Amino acid sequence: MARLPRIGSPGIPQHIIQRGNNRQACFGSDRDFAAYAHWLEECARQSGVAIHAWVFMTNHVHLLATPETANAVSHMMQTLGRRYVRYFNRAYQRTGTLWEGRFKSCVIDAENYLLLCQRYIELNPVRAGMVNHPGDYAWSSYRANSLGHAAKLRTPHQAYCELGRSAADRAAAYRALFTGQMESTQLEQIRLATNQGMVLGSDRFKDNVERLSQRRVYPLKPGPKAGQQRADG
Repeated sequence: MARLPRIGSPGIPQHIIQRGNNRQACFGSDRDFAAYAHWLEECARQSGVAIHAWVFMTNHVHLLATPETANAVSHMMQTLGRRYVRYFNRAYQRTGTLWEGRFKSCVIDAENYLLLCQRYIELNPVRAGMVNHPGDYAWSSYRANSLGHAAKLRTPHQAYCELGRSAADRAAAYRALFTGQMESTQLEQIRLATNQGMVLGSDRFKDNVERLSQRRVYPLKPGPKAGQQRADG
């Protein structure tokens, strides 16, 4: 089956995942995380991409970002990937690929799903059993979004800005979003949309994106099994 083209509409946020090849580690030290963060900020700025949330795990990364142009995210990830792979291979005296092919992404209905996706991203270390609270993990955007820690990489999305009138109010409201666990159906929605390159949003939002992009945004329904075909025929 032919691979669907990416959806990259300007001004619409995207959830992005890049994994290490064969799930191998792509960060071996805090120095590696810091190098990746530095180049991500630089490449995002040069490509015209606003980064709202992130988490750097041992063998993959999650980003929540809004591009200014249709190809901005692809340009950012390609430039970042080349720089970091050169650094990583030199640091660990290795050769060859580091990333698992193309990064995965989906566009997001900001009005209804953006903050949900931010929670999903920043709770990754908790779900992985690495920490008990997202604030205990250094390489995510949680401390910036919930505690007001300075982060050059971060550009708050409008949905975050509407949480309160002051920075303190916004941070407090954001922390309150983490008092309960995410539902399994919400987790599955985000994972399926991202891994399949679809859309995370309401049906109305999906229909609008499909019309604008001229690309299918709903997964194909599985066909009938062979036995069913014979019986129905």
